[in-house]
Amino acid sequence: MGKPTLYGADYSVYVRIARMALEEKGVGYELVPLDIFAAEGVPAWYLELHPFGLIPAFEHDGFRLFETGAIARYIDEAFDGPALRPADARGRARMGQIIGMLDAYGYRAMVWDVAVERLEKTPPDEALIAAGLRQAETVLKVLTSLKAKGPWLLGDQLTLADLHAAPIIAYFLKVAEGRDLLARFVDIQEWYQRVVGRPSFARTEKVS
Repeated sequence: MGKPTLYGADYSVYVRIARMALEEKGVGYELVPLDIFAAEGVPAWYLELHPFGLIPAFEHDGFRLFETGAIARYIDEAFDGPALRPADARGRARMGQIIGMLDAYGYRAMVWDVAVERLEKTPPDEALIAAGLRQAETVLKVLTSLKAKGPWLLGDQLTLADLHAAPIIAYFLKVAEGRDLLARFVDIQEWYQRVVGRPSFARTEKVS
């Protein structure tokens, strides 16, 4: 099989999730830089890969995908390497639940309402940040309740749930409020430190 191509920006949480999956599987890939926030807008050619103009998009031997969850599952199934999904139905369901919760309730609150608002807006909307932190607290409480015994979110096996959560939390920790909140959730903080130690995390970290 040929080398897959991933389209997107290295600052993107969702691009990083897909990249971490590729790294964990030991798959060589090409990252084609694409900044959807560039002044000139999304290039017309990219809309053939992602009709909604978001990132990432993925291509492998003529097969095209968008949506990070679909891309990550394809990477796990299509390439050799350690399995990134549980073998049992309940484990896969729990993995899907964690990923779905992060997408629906964690990403916007942690990344946009807290981190981006604090780092990039002048002046920041303090009410939005406060609401984002309340939502983030609920997400971390639920993540703690769902975490299985063992080093990873689902126990002894690193899965796509870990790879999905890590980039979202990493962005959240760019600001002091995020770091202070995570410190209150010891199990998740210890899990995060294990993820930080993986080569897939280091190799996908944006260099400022």
